[in-house]
Amino acid sequence: MNSRLNSTPAPDGSARASILARLRAAATPQPVPLPDVKAWFDARQRQEDTAQRVSRLRNAMQAMKTEVHDTTADGWPDLLLRLAAAKGLRNLLIGSDTPHGAQLEALEPAHLILKRYSESIDGWRDVLFDDVDAALTLAKSAIAETGALVLWPTPAEPRMMSLVPSVHFVLLDVATIHADFFSAITAEGWAQGLPTNALLISGPSKTADIQQTLAFGAHGPRELVLLLRHAEPANPGEAE
Repeated sequence: MNSRLNSTPAPDGSARASILARLRAAATPQPVPLPDVKAWFDARQRQEDTAQRVSRLRNAMQAMKTEVHDTTADGWPDLLLRLAAAKGLRNLLIGSDTPHGAQLEALEPAHLILKRYSESIDGWRDVLFDDVDAALTLAKSAIAETGALVLWPTPAEPRMMSLVPSVHFVLLDVATIHADFFSAITAEGWAQGLPTNALLISGPSKTADIQQTLAFGAHGPRELVLLLRHAEPANPGEAE
Protein backbone atom coordinates (compact mmCIF):
# COMPACT_ATOMS: atom_id res chain seq x y z
CA MET A 1 0.00 0.00 0.00
CA ASN A 2 1.23 3.49 -0.83
CA SER A 3 2.17 5.11 2.46
CA ARG A 4 1.34 8.56 1.06
CA LEU A 5 -2.37 7.72 1.27
CA ASN A 6 -2.09 7.85 5.07
CA SER A 7 0.51 10.59 5.33
CA THR A 8 -1.83 13.16 6.89
CA PRO A 9 -1.91 12.58 10.63
CA ALA A 10 -5.13 12.73 12.53
CA PRO A 11 -5.35 15.77 14.77
CA ASP A 12 -4.32 15.08 18.31
CA GLY A 13 -6.42 16.03 21.30
CA SER A 14 -5.04 19.56 21.59
CA ALA A 15 -5.60 20.29 17.87
CA ARG A 16 -9.15 18.96 18.04
CA ALA A 17 -9.87 21.06 21.10
CA SER A 18 -8.47 24.13 19.36
CA ILE A 19 -10.71 23.59 16.33
CA LEU A 20 -13.79 23.12 18.51
CA ALA A 21 -12.93 26.20 20.55
CA ARG A 22 -12.71 28.34 17.41
CA LEU A 23 -16.04 27.01 16.17
CA ARG A 24 -17.75 27.74 19.49
CA ALA A 25 -16.24 31.22 19.64
CA ALA A 26 -17.45 32.14 16.18
CA ALA A 27 -20.18 34.77 16.25
CA THR A 28 -23.68 33.42 15.69
CA PRO A 29 -25.04 34.97 12.50
CA GLN A 30 -27.98 37.25 13.09
CA PRO A 31 -31.12 36.41 11.09
CA VAL A 32 -31.90 38.81 8.29
CA PRO A 33 -35.03 40.78 9.24
CA LEU A 34 -38.07 40.08 7.11
CA PRO A 35 -39.33 42.95 4.99
CA ASP A 36 -42.42 44.75 6.28
CA VAL A 37 -44.65 43.95 3.33
CA LYS A 38 -47.74 45.52 4.90
CA ALA A 39 -45.95 48.82 5.49
CA TRP A 40 -44.75 48.86 1.89
CA PHE A 41 -48.26 48.41 0.51
CA ASP A 42 -49.81 50.79 3.05
CA ALA A 43 -47.46 53.53 1.93
CA ARG A 44 -48.50 53.01 -1.68
CA GLN A 45 -52.20 52.40 -1.14
CA ARG A 46 -54.43 54.15 -3.64
CA GLN A 47 -57.18 56.36 -2.29
CA GLU A 48 -59.94 55.13 -4.57
CA ASP A 49 -63.55 54.08 -4.35
CA THR A 50 -65.28 51.03 -5.80
CA ALA A 51 -66.04 52.75 -9.11
CA GLN A 52 -62.35 53.55 -9.60
CA ARG A 53 -61.33 49.97 -8.86
CA VAL A 54 -63.96 48.74 -11.32
CA SER A 55 -62.52 51.07 -13.95
CA ARG A 56 -58.96 49.87 -13.38
CA LEU A 57 -60.04 46.22 -13.53
CA ARG A 58 -62.07 46.79 -16.69
CA ASN A 59 -59.24 48.57 -18.52
CA ALA A 60 -56.65 45.95 -17.61
CA MET A 61 -58.86 43.00 -18.57
CA GLN A 62 -60.11 44.52 -21.80
CA ALA A 63 -56.47 45.02 -22.77
CA MET A 64 -56.17 41.22 -22.51
CA LYS A 65 -59.20 40.63 -24.80
CA THR A 66 -61.75 40.07 -22.02
CA GLU A 67 -65.34 41.02 -22.84
CA VAL A 68 -66.75 43.05 -19.92
CA HIS A 69 -70.41 43.85 -19.20
CA ASP A 70 -72.07 45.71 -16.33
CA THR A 71 -75.18 44.18 -14.85
CA THR A 72 -77.19 43.89 -11.63
CA ALA A 73 -78.13 41.19 -9.14
CA ASP A 74 -81.47 40.70 -10.90
CA GLY A 75 -80.47 41.47 -14.47
CA TRP A 76 -77.41 39.29 -15.08
CA PRO A 77 -79.29 36.08 -16.06
CA ASP A 78 -81.15 37.85 -18.89
CA LEU A 79 -77.92 39.49 -20.00
CA LEU A 80 -76.11 36.15 -20.08
CA LEU A 81 -78.89 34.56 -22.13
CA ARG A 82 -78.77 37.42 -24.66
CA LEU A 83 -75.01 37.09 -24.96
CA ALA A 84 -75.25 33.31 -25.35
CA ALA A 85 -77.82 33.71 -28.12
CA ALA A 86 -75.67 36.27 -29.92
CA LYS A 87 -72.70 33.88 -29.78
CA GLY A 88 -74.78 30.96 -31.06
CA LEU A 89 -74.19 28.83 -27.98
CA ARG A 90 -76.18 25.62 -27.69
CA ASN A 91 -75.53 24.85 -24.03
CA LEU A 92 -73.98 26.19 -20.86
CA LEU A 93 -72.28 24.28 -18.06
CA ILE A 94 -73.22 25.38 -14.54
CA GLY A 95 -72.14 24.19 -11.10
CA SER A 96 -73.76 21.19 -9.51
CA ASP A 97 -75.43 23.19 -6.72
CA THR A 98 -74.89 26.95 -6.70
CA PRO A 99 -77.22 29.92 -6.04
CA HIS A 100 -76.31 31.61 -9.34
CA GLY A 101 -76.85 28.37 -11.22
CA ALA A 102 -80.27 27.99 -9.64
CA GLN A 103 -81.10 31.61 -10.51
CA LEU A 104 -80.34 30.89 -14.13
CA GLU A 105 -82.27 27.62 -14.12
CA ALA A 106 -85.33 29.40 -12.73
CA LEU A 107 -85.69 31.23 -16.05
CA GLU A 108 -86.08 27.89 -17.88
CA PRO A 109 -84.37 29.21 -21.03
CA ALA A 110 -85.83 27.78 -24.20
CA HIS A 111 -82.83 28.23 -26.47
CA LEU A 112 -79.97 27.35 -24.13
CA ILE A 113 -79.51 23.93 -22.55
CA LEU A 114 -78.16 24.13 -19.00
CA LYS A 115 -75.90 21.26 -18.02
CA ARG A 116 -74.99 20.68 -14.38
CA TYR A 117 -71.48 19.53 -13.57
CA SER A 118 -72.64 16.44 -11.74
CA GLU A 119 -70.24 13.67 -12.78
CA SER A 120 -66.57 12.90 -12.25
CA ILE A 121 -64.13 13.87 -14.96
CA ASP A 122 -63.29 10.20 -15.59
CA GLY A 123 -66.83 9.43 -16.65
CA TRP A 124 -67.58 12.72 -18.37
CA ARG A 125 -64.37 13.63 -20.19
CA ASP A 126 -65.71 13.24 -23.74
CA VAL A 127 -68.83 15.27 -23.02
CA LEU A 128 -66.86 18.04 -21.33
CA PHE A 129 -64.30 18.37 -24.12
CA ASP A 130 -66.54 17.77 -27.13
CA ASP A 131 -70.12 18.71 -26.29
CA VAL A 132 -69.97 21.71 -23.93
CA ASP A 133 -70.00 25.15 -25.56
CA ALA A 134 -69.59 27.37 -22.51
CA ALA A 135 -69.40 27.45 -18.72
CA LEU A 136 -70.42 29.84 -15.96
CA THR A 137 -68.46 30.24 -12.73
CA LEU A 138 -68.52 32.72 -9.87
CA ALA A 139 -65.34 34.65 -9.08
CA LYS A 140 -64.34 34.85 -5.46
CA SER A 141 -62.87 38.31 -6.04
CA ALA A 142 -60.68 40.31 -8.41
CA ILE A 143 -57.47 42.36 -8.38
CA ALA A 144 -57.65 45.79 -9.99
CA GLU A 145 -53.88 46.37 -10.09
CA THR A 146 -53.14 43.45 -12.40
CA GLY A 147 -56.57 42.93 -13.95
CA ALA A 148 -57.09 39.40 -12.65
CA LEU A 149 -60.06 37.37 -11.47
CA VAL A 150 -59.66 35.10 -8.46
CA LEU A 151 -61.41 31.76 -8.87
CA TRP A 152 -61.72 29.45 -5.87
CA PRO A 153 -62.58 25.98 -7.25
CA THR A 154 -64.96 23.86 -5.19
CA PRO A 155 -66.60 20.46 -5.71
CA ALA A 156 -69.66 22.35 -6.99
CA GLU A 157 -67.58 24.38 -9.47
CA PRO A 158 -64.36 22.44 -10.14
CA ARG A 159 -61.32 23.82 -11.90
CA MET A 160 -62.13 22.09 -15.20
CA MET A 161 -65.10 24.41 -15.73
CA SER A 162 -62.74 27.34 -16.29
CA LEU A 163 -60.17 25.42 -18.35
CA VAL A 164 -62.04 23.39 -20.95
CA PRO A 165 -65.13 25.06 -22.50
CA SER A 166 -64.49 27.46 -25.38
CA VAL A 167 -66.44 30.31 -23.78
CA HIS A 168 -66.08 31.10 -20.08
CA PHE A 169 -68.62 33.39 -18.39
CA VAL A 170 -67.53 34.73 -15.01
CA LEU A 171 -69.89 36.44 -12.57
CA LEU A 172 -68.16 38.93 -10.27
CA ASP A 173 -69.60 41.07 -7.47
CA VAL A 174 -67.96 44.49 -7.77
CA ALA A 175 -67.78 44.81 -3.97
CA THR A 176 -65.15 42.04 -3.99
CA ILE A 177 -62.65 43.89 -6.21
CA HIS A 178 -59.41 44.52 -4.30
CA ALA A 179 -56.82 47.17 -5.09
CA ASP A 180 -53.90 44.73 -5.29
CA PHE A 181 -52.89 41.13 -4.61
CA PHE A 182 -51.70 41.86 -1.07
CA SER A 183 -55.08 43.39 -0.20
CA ALA A 184 -56.84 40.31 -1.57
CA ILE A 185 -54.85 37.70 0.35
CA THR A 186 -55.00 39.62 3.64
CA ALA A 187 -58.67 40.66 3.49
CA GLU A 188 -59.73 37.14 2.51
CA GLY A 189 -57.43 35.34 4.96
CA TRP A 190 -55.57 33.19 2.46
CA ALA A 191 -53.05 32.26 5.15
CA GLN A 192 -55.81 30.33 6.97
CA GLY A 193 -56.40 27.95 4.08
CA LEU A 194 -56.31 27.55 0.32
CA PRO A 195 -58.06 25.25 -2.12
CA THR A 196 -56.04 22.74 -4.12
CA ASN A 197 -55.93 25.29 -6.92
CA ALA A 198 -56.55 29.02 -6.57
CA LEU A 199 -56.79 30.50 -10.06
CA LEU A 200 -55.83 34.00 -11.23
CA ILE A 201 -57.36 34.65 -14.65
CA SER A 202 -56.65 37.80 -16.67
CA GLY A 203 -58.21 36.91 -20.03
CA PRO A 204 -58.85 34.15 -22.55
CA SER A 205 -56.23 31.44 -22.87
CA LYS A 206 -53.07 32.67 -24.56
CA THR A 207 -49.65 31.50 -25.57
CA ALA A 208 -46.60 32.86 -27.38
CA ASP A 209 -44.17 31.25 -29.82
CA ILE A 210 -40.40 31.59 -29.89
CA GLN A 211 -40.78 34.92 -31.73
CA GLN A 212 -42.86 36.21 -28.80
CA THR A 213 -46.00 36.55 -30.91
CA LEU A 214 -48.96 36.41 -28.52
CA ALA A 215 -51.91 34.30 -29.65
CA PHE A 216 -55.26 34.16 -27.85
CA GLY A 217 -57.51 31.13 -27.65
CA ALA A 218 -54.77 28.65 -28.52
CA HIS A 219 -55.86 26.29 -25.76
CA GLY A 220 -58.64 26.45 -23.21
CA PRO A 221 -61.28 29.19 -23.39
CA ARG A 222 -61.02 31.35 -26.50
CA GLU A 223 -63.43 33.88 -24.98
CA LEU A 224 -63.66 35.24 -21.44
CA VAL A 225 -66.87 37.13 -20.68
CA LEU A 226 -66.96 39.04 -17.41
CA LEU A 227 -70.30 40.02 -15.89
CA LEU A 228 -69.76 42.77 -13.33
CA ARG A 229 -72.63 42.42 -10.86
CA HIS A 230 -73.41 45.76 -9.22
CA ALA A 231 -75.66 45.95 -6.16
CA GLU A 232 -77.44 48.76 -7.96
CA PRO A 233 -76.57 50.98 -10.93
CA ALA A 234 -74.13 53.71 -9.97
CA ASN A 235 -75.59 55.88 -12.73
CA PRO A 236 -78.85 55.53 -14.66
CA GLY A 237 -78.36 53.10 -17.53
CA GLU A 238 -74.89 52.02 -16.39
CA ALA A 239 -75.73 48.39 -15.64
CA GLU A 240 -77.84 46.17 -17.81
